[in-house]
Amino acid sequence: MSDPAPVDPPGDLRPEPPQYEPPQYESRQYEPPPSAGKLLLWILLFVTAALAVVLGGVYFT
Repeated sequence: MSDPAPVDPPGDLRPEPPQYEPPQYESRQYEPPPSAGKLLLWILLFVTAALAVVLGGVYFT
């Protein structure tokens, strides 16, 4: 005995294909650049951390 041929479901039960929507670049909002003071603080923090690593390495060797 062979299996019956597959039957397509009625049209209202078929899943709809996904709709492709291109990305909306116009509505994307970017963060403003950091202010000069905040940028200077980050640079000072980085330099301080680098100096601590170098001086710590010199001290412990």
